[in-house]
Amino acid sequence: MTEQVHAQMNGTSTDKKVWFITGTSSGFGHRLVTIALGRGDLVIATARSEEKLEALVNSYDPRLRDSLRTMQLDVTEGIESITKKAEIANGFWGRIDVLVNNAGVGYPSIAEEGGSSWLRKQFETNVFGVMDVTTAVLPHLRRKRSGTIVTIGSRCAWKTDIPGLAAYSASKAAIHAITENLAAEVASFNIRVLLVAPGSFRTEGIYGQSYHLSNQIADYDTLRHAGHTRFKSISGTEKGDPDKAMEAVVDVVRGEGLAAGKPWPGVLILGNDAAADVRAKSQGTLDLLDSWQDITCKVNFDT
Repeated sequence: MTEQVHAQMNGTSTDKKVWFITGTSSGFGHRLVTIALGRGDLVIATARSEEKLEALVNSYDPRLRDSLRTMQLDVTEGIESITKKAEIANGFWGRIDVLVNNAGVGYPSIAEEGGSSWLRKQFETNVFGVMDVTTAVLPHLRRKRSGTIVTIGSRCAWKTDIPGLAAYSASKAAIHAITENLAAEVASFNIRVLLVAPGSFRTEGIYGQSYHLSNQIADYDTLRHAGHTRFKSISGTEKGDPDKAMEAVVDVVRGEGLAAGKPWPGVLILGNDAAADVRAKSQGTLDLLDSWQDITCKVNFDT
C-alpha cells in the first residue's frame, strides 16, 4: 500500500503536513502547534503533562481539534517507550512528515560547582532525549523516503562564554553538531534537516529552572552572584517575539511567506542577538586563524 493511499484511508491527504512536536505545553512548541494548525496542517502535540495537553486542546476552536492529536511523552523516558509512542503517533494519520525536536531545558550552574553530574543532567534532555525521539521517528521518514527534521538549538552554541551556562551551552553545541551531521546522513532518503538557533525570546518559563547553589565554592561567590542575578533578571526583557520566530520556522518548512523561493537553509539563525553572536564568533575565529597561521599551517610533515 502506498503512503498516499494509506494517508487517504486515514482521512487526510498528502497536501497537508503531519507535524510531530515535542514540548508543546508552552513556549516555542505551543506556538508551533497553533501556527501549523492555522496553516491547515495536522499536528501531534506531545508534552510531559497530560493535564497541560488537555488544556492545550481546550484552548483551540473546536473546528481545529479534528486536526490535533496529543500524546504524553517525556523525551527522557527511554528509547523503547518513545519508539512505541512514535509507532502510535505514525498511525494517527498514516504518516509523520515533520518532526520538531523542541523540548529542552536549561540548568544554570558554575561549571566546577555543577561538575559532571550537572552536565549529565543537562545532556539527558537536550542531547540524549533529542536523539531518542529522532531515532524513534526516523524509520517512519525513511520508509516513505521523505520528511523534515527540525531541531531547536540555541545561539549559546556560539556564545559559550556566559558564566553559569557551561552545561547548557555544551548541550546545545553537541546537538548542533549531531544535527548537522544527521543532515548529511539522511539526505539520500530525501529527508531535510533544519537546525534552528534562536537568541533570547520572550517565552513562558524559559528561566524557570533554579540556579545550582548546593555546592558553592567561595572563590566563585562574586561570579556566581552576578550570574544568578543576571539569570533572574532576563525573563520578560527579551527582544525576540516567539510568535514571529515560529512563523518563520513554519514558513521555511512549508516554503511559504518569508521563505518562498529561497533554497533550503539547513541552519536558521533567529534574532538580532543570535546574529551578532554568530558573526562575532565567526570573525573572532577567522582573526585567530590569520594571527596564528604561521603555527597553524606549519605542522605537516616536511616534504
